[in-house]
Formats: sequence, C-alpha cells, structure tokens
Amino acid sequence: MKSKNVEKVLVTGGLGFVGSHTVDLLVNTGYEVTVIDNLEKQVHGEKQQIPNYHNKNVNYVYGDILSKNLLKKYLQETDAVIHLAAMVGVGQSMYQIERYVDVNTRATSKLLDLIVNTNNSIKKIVVASSMSIYGEGLYNCEKCSINLYPTLRKKSDLNQGRWGHLCSHCNSSLSPIPTTEDKPLLPTSIYAMTKRHQEEMCLLIGKTYNIPTVALRYFNIYGSRQALSNPYTGCVAIFTSRILNNNSPYIFEDGNQTRDFIHVSDLAQANVKALEKSNANYNVINVGTGNPIKIKELSDLLINLYHKNIKTHISNEYRNGDIRHCYADITKAKKLLDFDPQVKLEKGLSELDSWVEDNKSTARDLFENSLQELKSRNLT
Repeated sequence: MKSKNVEKVLVTGGLGFVGSHTVDLLVNTGYEVTVIDNLEKQVHGEKQQIPNYHNKNVNYVYGDILSKNLLKKYLQETDAVIHLAAMVGVGQSMYQIERYVDVNTRATSKLLDLIVNTNNSIKKIVVASSMSIYGEGLYNCEKCSINLYPTLRKKSDLNQGRWGHLCSHCNSSLSPIPTTEDKPLLPTSIYAMTKRHQEEMCLLIGKTYNIPTVALRYFNIYGSRQALSNPYTGCVAIFTSRILNNNSPYIFEDGNQTRDFIHVSDLAQANVKALEKSNANYNVINVGTGNPIKIKELSDLLINLYHKNIKTHISNEYRNGDIRHCYADITKAKKLLDFDPQVKLEKGLSELDSWVEDNKSTARDLFENSLQELKSRNLT
C-alpha cells in the first residue's frame, strides 16, 4: 500500500542490481522516482552505458553521491530516500580501503549532513545494510544448552582444515542457528565496517531529528541483472560466469559453509515495505529467507542448471576474515514489515537462467584475476 506521506522517492544506486528492481516496484506502486547513479565501471562496464533494463518512467541523474551540490539539489525535490549506493566486495575492500570508506561511509555522511542542514522535506530514510556486519552467525551448543557468538576462527585451526567452531565451555562442536538482529556485531572486513557505519549513522541521525529510518540487513542476494563480469559480486553471479565459460566454480574451505540466499525481487519488496510501514521505523531488520544452503550444493545446482559437464573445485584454502555460517532469523521482518519471501531457490535460479540466456555475452570470467590479487596480498 502506497505511503500517504511520501510521493517522491530518491534512490541512490538505482541503476544497479538491487536498485533497479526496487525502482521498478516503486514505479509500479505509484511513486515518482529519481535515481542518482554513477554507473560504476566494475558493475556496468567500461562504457558505462545505461542498462537496457532501466525503467523509462524514472528521472535518471548521472552523478557521484560524493557530490554535495548534486545531493542537495535532488534532496530538495523528494520526500524519502532509499540509500543503496555502495561499493560491494568483501575481499576487495581489504586493499581498496580509502575507496570503500569514501563511497560507503563518507558519502552517507554527506547525505545525512545535507538532510540535517538544508531545507528539505525528507520524511523517511531506508538504508541498505548487510549481514556481513555480524561476522559469524549465531550458534548453539546442544551439550551446554546455550547460544554462543563465536569470533573469527584461529589461523592455526584453518591451516589444519579445522573449519568448524567449538564450544568455549565444553569444546564440543557448535551448530549454526538463525541469526537474530540482537547478535553482537563483529565486522571482519572494511566493507562490513562501512555498512555498519551507514546503518548506525542513519539510525542515529534519524532518531535525533525524528526522521523515520529503517536499516535493512541484506543477506546473500541473487537474481537477474546482477553483474556477470564483476568478480567481487555475489557468489551466484561469480559461479555463473565461471560455468558459462566452462570453468569450475572455485570454493574456499570444504564447501560445507552455509549462507542464506534471497531473490532480488523479494529484497525489492522489503525495501518498499520498509518505506511504507511505520511500525518498522528506527529498527534494524534482517532480510533473508531463513533457509541456509551449503555453498558446494549451490554450485552443483548451478552446474546442473546450465547443463555443463564440469565439477566444483573445492580448494581447501581459506580467505582471511571469512565466516563459516550465517543465516537469517526473519521473525522481525515478518512482524514489522509483513515480509514473507516468495521465491524459493530453485524458482529463483530458473529466473536467473532465463535472464542469463539473453545476457551471456556479458559473462566475462575475471575470477582468476581477483583470486591472484587476494593471494598477492596474503588475504588467502
């Protein structure tokens, strides 16, 4: 149901993967939408062309969200902001530190500074956060009957191929359970730290100035329009590019680590619901499915989907800062957003397959380059 207080919505990063789906839904719901996007080369390619899926009923502004003059102009013409613009990539953030802090943290500070110090009528802020700010997910020790929040695993254990977590009380194996929003935060990358900055700055300013604000902690997103040549994007797109180029998906550790994959159309629904639902104001909310899958099982599903005679490569190597398990408890999303993810993984991968069929030419496999970059910097 369209918000009574909001007619015009500014979406930063609205030509990207999540942004474009969110924009489509906003337009279909009846909002007037303006998008600011810089057509990041890593996502949109060297030519920085507006993608063919762009919504023709939207005012697109090509520009940098670090430009205060640009932000000021369009903040004066909108009622709400859905802030999605960000540099994405855990590994890359560990050696492009200034770039990630600039685009994620500093640009958000400029946005908030303008909202506070200029004439505007902003009535709602929705900001994209990330499950990465949790670090490891929530675990349970069955023997001790307690829940625990493990920190990063010891390198000495990882070097021996001991991938799991042990109870700090009885030394027995821990089992992952759904991660709730009240879990202590432990960012393990610069990317994760900047997402925490975005979330906490927006909520702090929102509460201070009585501007309703919602931070959505996205879990692992997949679906159509995800950049197939960006080796720092989500693993579904990276695996897809590998497979389409007849290369084996490359998996760290033993492949039994789990993640929670949510289809981009469900995520777009959550973004719009966060804009519209007043009882979500000033909350952080997980957006996932609550259904974990092993990474090697995901890889095998994709290989079968594209009918390729290749096998998943299990490296038994690890990346510094990687976590073992994390999947969402979506109780809060159901209660505050009336959110119920509709797209099961098999259906979502089928939707991706249909889109990939028309976009195979964009699937350049650049994973080896990114892997060598990580290795050269001793991040694996």
